Amino acid sequence: MMDWTDRHCRYFHRQMTRHALLYTEMVVADAVIHGNRERLLGFAPEEHPVALQLGGSDPEKLAKAAAIAFEWGYDEINLNVGCPSDRVQSGTFGACLMRTPDLVAECVGAMKAAVAVPVTVKCRIGVDEQDPEIALDEIADKVLAAGADALWVHARKAWLQGLSPKENRDIPPLDYDRVYRLKARLGANFVGINGGIADLDESLRHLEHSDGAMLGRAAYHNPGLLAEVDQRVFGVADAPIEWRELIDRMADYCAAHIAAGGRLTHVTRHMVGLFHGLPGARRFRQVLSTDATKAGAGPEILHAAFAEINLDQSRDAA
Repeated sequence: MMDWTDRHCRYFHRQMTRHALLYTEMVVADAVIHGNRERLLGFAPEEHPVALQLGGSDPEKLAKAAAIAFEWGYDEINLNVGCPSDRVQSGTFGACLMRTPDLVAECVGAMKAAVAVPVTVKCRIGVDEQDPEIALDEIADKVLAAGADALWVHARKAWLQGLSPKENRDIPPLDYDRVYRLKARLGANFVGINGGIADLDESLRHLEHSDGAMLGRAAYHNPGLLAEVDQRVFGVADAPIEWRELIDRMADYCAAHIAAGGRLTHVTRHMVGLFHGLPGARRFRQVLSTDATKAGAGPEILHAAFAEINLDQSRDAA
């Protein structure tokens, strides 16, 4: 989710769910140590609970980056061992670490010693020619023995040679049963699942066999589905979301961002799919994709886009 789940995206998503754990983009440990920490790590208090996703393969650097993130107030530190991007391969981290489970375990141990919040790992079921029956068990056993608090498994292989990062999200076949078998074997250890989960109905089916379900692209492209998470997944019977109030809150957030030197589109680019499937959604997307990108655009554009949504008609259809 690099370049997607930035702080503006997470603030927006938090308006629809109080209980879901939100994850940052993957941030490289070296960048955390040497880079602009406000830009890389800054987040709004409203985003809690929020996990920082780290990339790296040097235990000492990862421990230092995790300690910095802990000081910034993150609720969890996640080590990414699943991203197949060319950028992460060149830096010897991400999915290529599936080949070095001992090193991953060493990284986890170093991070655990540096922080007082959960340290988790996100991985694939294997890479390239690896046998998922062997590779997934090996990395799971070693990182859990090193102290990992949870394992999130993207239920498909990554092919580091021959497939692009985009193709790696779609072409390798999903094998949810392999993750279910891992959970059954590991018992009380937390095993979450992700990869290709399209909606909350699928999430609930996966939760019958695993401890957590992670939504990535589905939640980004159709963020309105998050409005049902607290009730359907966590059993919290809150009042339905008032969409006009949500838009007002986001407009205020946009105004503050613009006053600090930002642009409207930094926020609204994450909102274009909000009313997916509702009357007026196409026009809503058009306004945010065009008018919000213009120089000097302000929060009034968001209100103008929302005016295209016919909530009364959608209720009548229901």
